Amino acid sequence: MTSRPQRHPLAFWFVTARPWEALVTPKEGVVGIKRRVLMPNPRLLLSRVGFFSNPGLLPWYTAKPPDFSQSFLGRAHEGNFTGVIVKKHPRQQKYQKKQRHFRSLHDSWQERLADVVTPLWRLSYEEQLKVKFEAQKKILRRLESYLQVLHGVRGTVAAPHSEGLHCHLHPIIPSPVVNGYRNKSTFSVNQGPDGNPKTVGYYLGTWRDGNVVCVPCNHLKNIPEKHSQVAQYYEVFLRQSSVEPCLLFHEGGHWRELTVRTNSQGHTMAIITFHPQGLSQEELCAQKVTLKDFFTQGPGAVCELTSLYFQESTMTRCSHQQSPYQLLFGEPHIFEDLLGLKIRISPDAFFQINTAGAELLYQTIGELSGVNSNTILLDICCGTGVIGLSLAQRASQVLGIELVEQAVDDARWTAAFNGVTNCEFHAGRAEKILPQLLKAQKDEKLTVAVVNPARAGLHRQVVQAIRNCKAIHTLVFVSCKPHGESMRNFIELCCPPNSAKKLLGEPFVLRQAVPVDLFPHTPHCELVLLFTR
Repeated sequence: MTSRPQRHPLAFWFVTARPWEALVTPKEGVVGIKRRVLMPNPRLLLSRVGFFSNPGLLPWYTAKPPDFSQSFLGRAHEGNFTGVIVKKHPRQQKYQKKQRHFRSLHDSWQERLADVVTPLWRLSYEEQLKVKFEAQKKILRRLESYLQVLHGVRGTVAAPHSEGLHCHLHPIIPSPVVNGYRNKSTFSVNQGPDGNPKTVGYYLGTWRDGNVVCVPCNHLKNIPEKHSQVAQYYEVFLRQSSVEPCLLFHEGGHWRELTVRTNSQGHTMAIITFHPQGLSQEELCAQKVTLKDFFTQGPGAVCELTSLYFQESTMTRCSHQQSPYQLLFGEPHIFEDLLGLKIRISPDAFFQINTAGAELLYQTIGELSGVNSNTILLDICCGTGVIGLSLAQRASQVLGIELVEQAVDDARWTAAFNGVTNCEFHAGRAEKILPQLLKAQKDEKLTVAVVNPARAGLHRQVVQAIRNCKAIHTLVFVSCKPHGESMRNFIELCCPPNSAKKLLGEPFVLRQAVPVDLFPHTPHCELVLLFTR
């Protein structure tokens, strides 16, 4: 079973405006439908979190922004979608209205699933980019309106810099790969449209209404053929197995979701989750052997898996530390070549799902950060350490922080293999490690921080540590969901000093924003924000 996401931390601020939208697990697949919500009136939101302060000047940056290297961004936009992106997309409102509900019942299950998982699939890619650009612009306008209220400005802000914004909004950077770009996919197991409980795919429907259906997803434009192939053969395996799938924990059953990871060389890692329930070790071993034989000697051998992992889990989502991944056969890792580095990736490690797009994202971060030989780079939520490692040659020192220990091991291996000697990677919660690292640094040493958190955003203590460290003059924030919890992070980074919230340092100022599309056919994209002070 796929985990049921928790209520959004900002839900009490939201007002229901649009009936339905896809509900996705962090950077993964669809698990159902929920009410879509919009951010409220800025004054209402800020008053509820106690952000009002004495009137002061809004720190908009009115002068010419720092020179932003056009060498990369210029090449990225030779496409050139940007001439029409900045204009209002005439079909956008009509199209979005059609997406409020499932389409007509005459549509197939596959079309209905595609409308939920990849809502923009009916549009050309150029039209998709227009929609995304307008959405990111609206988010930035909302952020600026919040900050305007916080700083007590009443209609006296500086003239807009571009696109009606006070920060410099760059054109959206398109993904180099539009179809089949995902290098990681997670497939659920549940009852299919035909009633068969051993169906592998993505969820469609709502848990509340009890009409969840698992629909095969080999037709989705963002899923590569290899992932669909492994999912199809896992379904074949389940239907041959005498062991039932685990649809609900309390109802028993064992077989659960499948995760497939691939690299640009075609190597494939499969991870299958299994609920042990009351099985003995002998019975568990028998199931592992059966699974291994199917993918090495049986019908599943056509998938040509590089590695097969098995994880026993009694929870909706389980880390390697909580329940180790058991390698049934093959190589323990897959590797990726990125920005001149050989990157090692473990089963549990985070890695951007669009490899070609990730290269453009990381180059954008490097250009915005302005890292040089006199600066320390803090890579917070670093995953496998790619951002810090790719900028290590420019920086005096790189300090990476990541929660997942396997990812930190991967980062250390990658640094050693590639001969990078000025990087340190620390495993643990950023809110605990970051303050300690910052205390050890001298305030005279300029520090550039790069944060790339999950959809839930940064912990408040991490924001406090960044805000209160005088050495940090530049912050690059990468957000895949800037309208969510990250919005609170932006506000706390830029609001006037607030002793009650332990935000004592000088506020940051939003200078530049660059949308980078890593998720074609979906409404999502990465938004890279440059803050300085």
